Amino acid sequence: MENKCSLKNHLEIKAISYCQECKRYMCNKCDKLHSELFNDDHHQYKLDKDTTEIFTGLCKEKNHLIELTFFCITHNKLCCPKCITKIKNEEDGQHTDCNVCSLKDIEDEKRNKLKIIIKDLENLSNNLEQSIAGLKKILEENNQKREELKINIQKIFTKLRNALNDREDQLLLEVDKQFNNKFYFEDIIKKADKLPNQVKASLEKGKLIDEQWKNKNNKINILINDCLNIENNIKEIKDINDKKEKLNELKVDFEFLPDSKGINELLNEINKFGSINQNIRNMNIFDSKIEFEQSLVFSWLGNKKFISELLFRKSRDGSTCNDFHNKCDNKGNTIIFIETAKGYKFGGYTELQWERSSSYKYKKDNKSTFIFSLNHKEKYTNRIDNNSICCYSDKCPWFGSKYPEIFFENSLNKGESWDNTSENTFLLGRKLTNGEQYWEVKELEAYKIIYV
Repeated sequence: MENKCSLKNHLEIKAISYCQECKRYMCNKCDKLHSELFNDDHHQYKLDKDTTEIFTGLCKEKNHLIELTFFCITHNKLCCPKCITKIKNEEDGQHTDCNVCSLKDIEDEKRNKLKIIIKDLENLSNNLEQSIAGLKKILEENNQKREELKINIQKIFTKLRNALNDREDQLLLEVDKQFNNKFYFEDIIKKADKLPNQVKASLEKGKLIDEQWKNKNNKINILINDCLNIENNIKEIKDINDKKEKLNELKVDFEFLPDSKGINELLNEINKFGSINQNIRNMNIFDSKIEFEQSLVFSWLGNKKFISELLFRKSRDGSTCNDFHNKCDNKGNTIIFIETAKGYKFGGYTELQWERSSSYKYKKDNKSTFIFSLNHKEKYTNRIDNNSICCYSDKCPWFGSKYPEIFFENSLNKGESWDNTSENTFLLGRKLTNGEQYWEVKELEAYKIIYV
């Protein structure tokens, strides 16, 4: 509902503000005069700023309409004297049993909190501006990448279509060539159409010469010449007729052999041709504080799509084996990243479950469990048929068998690598830590791997 100005003469004019002290709605003209008169001494609400609720300073409880002069600490809410009063035979106030104080008692606390909130809002404002700018840049880059992908796909399929069109043209030319080579007597067929008339004409001419020969007055040389002409004509007619007969022997039934098997195979290949894959070279699939080539780990996990969930970070969650157990036990597939104080980076992956055990609990998985060196960019699977991890209440994480390659006892601040037996599960030699048996830990992180 639209609010109108409270001034008697302006009751039909739209209000643009409300004064909490005056308890009045004001139109544009009244608002201007009010501002000049009271300056900043009064609290004004501008109604054109999507104000959802006008604070009048009065309690909104039924039948109260008294100024809010108290503060309920229990409900973090302003209240009036009726709200905190318990009157006999009347309804109790809403805050009669609460921890209530005067506005003066809470003023300093709220003001100090406001200052903290202002700082938080300033930081949030800066962060939002930066993050929004970053998002806009990502959106712009994504749109550009989308168009580049479309152009690349169109180029490839244009080449394929051109190749198919070229092959079609070749086959059409081959058809013409084959037919032209086999039916080179096309002119004979045209001449054969005239044979009946030629035979009839020659017959009539022959009979006429024969009659003329009876007349002794006709010159013999003319008659003989006419005979020669008829003989040549007959020879040509017979020659055409012979060739015409041979045309029946030259009848060839051409057909197009499309190689159905090859076409079906090609169609299947076309259906599988090309794919749209995420380029993970520049993606952070692990939100890690340890810097490493994440695409390398992605390949070690079989290039399968997955979601990573940070379960544990030493600098955030604690530095004891018990802290690790609290966050990582029975979480499914996990991968551990470790960075030592000297910059050695390594870790391990397993689909076995970590658990808090009162005794040494060895587990074997020769297929999926492996350890790796991020410095050497190498992955190490089970070298021999041996246990992959061990679970114990105060010794975890532990990769390897009786003589582990990655081992922690009580504290995650220091780790150990064993190399005094041929029974090491994954590798011989302390390659992960460049020969060091004991090493200080700068950071340790554990992630849950969820394949999708």
